[in-house]
Amino acid sequence: MTIAVLGAGAFGTALAVTLARAGKSVTLWGRDQTAMAEMRTKGQNARHLPGADFPQSLRLTGDLADTAQQDIVLLAMPAQALAGFVADNAGLLDGRALVACCKGIDLATLQGPTGAIARHCPDATAAILTGPSFAADIARGLPTALTLACSDDAMGRTLQSALGTQSLRLYRTTDTTGAELGGALKNVIAIACGAAIAAGLGESARAALMTRGYAEMQRLAAHLDADPATLAGLSGFGDLVLTCTSTQSRNFRFGQSLVTSDAMSGQTVEGAATAGAALKLAQRAGIDMPITAVVTALVAHDLTVTEAMETLLNRPQTTE
Repeated sequence: MTIAVLGAGAFGTALAVTLARAGKSVTLWGRDQTAMAEMRTKGQNARHLPGADFPQSLRLTGDLADTAQQDIVLLAMPAQALAGFVADNAGLLDGRALVACCKGIDLATLQGPTGAIARHCPDATAAILTGPSFAADIARGLPTALTLACSDDAMGRTLQSALGTQSLRLYRTTDTTGAELGGALKNVIAIACGAAIAAGLGESARAALMTRGYAEMQRLAAHLDADPATLAGLSGFGDLVLTCTSTQSRNFRFGQSLVTSDAMSGQTVEGAATAGAALKLAQRAGIDMPITAVVTALVAHDLTVTEAMETLLNRPQTTE
């Protein structure tokens, strides 16, 4: 099956490179014509993924119409941009297998990526590819395991076969809600962990935030009828561990920047918007998510890290 990757950032480029290297027919599209021309000249995405040379078979284009014939479309763009992109290009995308490769909850609709796809492209097959991964690792061919969630299990099997490689191992599920929530909510907890480490609160505090943050993830997921086992897998627990413990994580570094005031201009931080969206979902359902609430306040600069930690530590003690 032929594959189009829409979005030539670091993650989209990494997926395109590893899939093409595995002998699959891949077209990589980017909206920035200048950047695409530069990539053709240099044979790599020097802006976002330096050092990852393009296989000769990888096709580059700046014309979205060039991707109209591909069987599978990977949507590698920020979660907050996905709905608008799919709506604007529904005529080209509807009726195809659309796989979201982003992690977040839309602020306007409080939907995950597959919900946005289903709303604007009702005849498409909606799926999501998520889990613990860094673009640089994927592009280097380092072993990576991800969750592929598709409510249509037969199509899920087809996508699993088409998108898996020797180094990119995919685990299939029909629980799109659980996979989406795991990938989205772990970014919120990573921001909290980054702030805690930068503030000198220590590794024990990070472990506590990860554990209690995971409990928040499970509470919201259960309310939305996700399978608890999904949250215990790659897209939940696995991604939480990676994102909360590595400075390669943009969300972790963003949390640090809230303490150090270091700029992170030009980088997408999915957890910043997701925190507010998740908090709205929790408040609507009457679910207690204190870490998500303080991260939302931190992002809005309504609390300092010291005030946020005091807020959490002064909560009444309870059972686990």
